[in-house]
Amino acid sequence: MGLRTNSQADLGIDTPEGAGRSRMTTNRPRFRHLLTTPVGIATLAIASVAAQFLAVATAAGADTLVARSVCEAHELRALKEENPDLEIEVPKEFDTPWPSRSACLSHEAALDEDTPGLVQPIPFSHKHHAGKFGIDCLYCHSGTDRSPAAGVPSVELCMGCHLQFPASYDELSGIRTLKEHWEKQEPIEWLQVHRLPEHVQFRHNRHLQADPEVTCQECHGLVEEFDKIFVLKDTKWWPWGLPTQTLEMGWCIQCHREKKISQDCYTCHY
Repeated sequence: MGLRTNSQADLGIDTPEGAGRSRMTTNRPRFRHLLTTPVGIATLAIASVAAQFLAVATAAGADTLVARSVCEAHELRALKEENPDLEIEVPKEFDTPWPSRSACLSHEAALDEDTPGLVQPIPFSHKHHAGKFGIDCLYCHSGTDRSPAAGVPSVELCMGCHLQFPASYDELSGIRTLKEHWEKQEPIEWLQVHRLPEHVQFRHNRHLQADPEVTCQECHGLVEEFDKIFVLKDTKWWPWGLPTQTLEMGWCIQCHREKKISQDCYTCHY
């Protein structure tokens, strides 16, 4: 990424495999097993970011790591905190807090093709927006409690927030893509992740209005901890010891059974 140094060994820098891992944790036993499955793999994204800074910092003859972006500057400062003897340089144009380090890391993680989930046209991180800043699901997916479909936020809604951010955020490719769509007045062509067969009538509003309410996390997982959205791997066990997987009919029926909701065929097939 354009950093310069003589060598990692000369500077006494070690790069542990788990450096900078995402702190993806949950108190819900139901999802705890995910930390050692595909979601656990996804948490390596932050570690890979820090590793990249050191991996490219091998130009001979230099003894200082020089940041060439705001995101690199954040990582260099983090590295210097771990190794005070490390010499770094942050040019004036990159000496700004924006984009924030969390925005840089989440953006990079959402672009990682090796982690579960599709790489979207804009690397939107639910972990950054819903997790760190606590943006409610219904703010972006407005009308979900009144409509059969969840829908996706409009470009106008996204820009309502991002027009207030400093221009330095344009360093992130996702922000540039968002602004390009806004200027051209074009919708974002998001890639669909969750899809049920056409003969299944799933209505978001009926589930959100149910008593007890079905939370987004029950079907989609702890999205506030995910940088990329993917179909949650979850197993529900029928009373007779039969396993059923996410979005399978038995998975939905077991949920209906547990919540004492109708299991009649016409509930979902009509």
